Amino acid sequence: MIGRVLAARAALGLGVVLAWEVAARARDPLLYIPPSRVLPALARLLLLRSFPLLPEHVWLTLREILVAYALAVGVGLAVGAVLGLRPTLGRVYAPLLGALYAVPSVVWYPSLMLLFGLGAASKIAFGFLLGVYPVVLAVLAGVRQVSRELVTVARAFGAGPGRVFRTVMLPSMLSTLTGGLRAGLALTVVGVIVGEVLGSTAGLGYLITYAYGLLRTADYVALVLVTLAIVLAIDAAAGLAERRARRRWA
Repeated sequence: MIGRVLAARAALGLGVVLAWEVAARARDPLLYIPPSRVLPALARLLLLRSFPLLPEHVWLTLREILVAYALAVGVGLAVGAVLGLRPTLGRVYAPLLGALYAVPSVVWYPSLMLLFGLGAASKIAFGFLLGVYPVVLAVLAGVRQVSRELVTVARAFGAGPGRVFRTVMLPSMLSTLTGGLRAGLALTVVGVIVGEVLGSTAGLGYLITYAYGLLRTADYVALVLVTLAIVLAIDAAAGLAERRARRRWA
């Protein structure tokens, strides 16, 4: 069964590449790059010939993602827990959070650039802004679905707040929480990279904009592929962490 799935995926990927090659060769070679030209550009990129400072830009983007996500998780857990454990506050502020979450986040980025400039701070702020909402809403929903009877029993047996959270609340809200954390990570990555594309002086998004602006289309596509590989690696790591958490608390 697994072999058939892998074969189907390989066939689909090969078909996409062949269609891409044929379609690109029939169009303007300056704007439409076939895979046969992307692969040499990707090799030059990985060998640090086209962009010698690529590792520094990649490391900057990863640091921005890490800091933005850490802030999103910390603030999201705290705010979500407060709103979930205090029903009155939850009823007042949860609808406001939902309304803000519905606003296209890109409209906030010009204000963030004015406040923080073109450096890493504005990218971190934008990644945090996108990533914190799913965490807050996931924690809020998770706390609300915890059985109050179980919490009461745990407290009756002398469990403190920390032990109640670890042994009762966390297992009950694990599914919702891990989903929110993973969604928050994905949106944090999107926020940081999009922020670099919209206005930056360094990072992967900056290199993508730089290559595209100079019509170095092959290098542009190669940079996009590298960014895609990094995003997939981050998502795979998040999926592994989620599976381990489920096994531990199941």
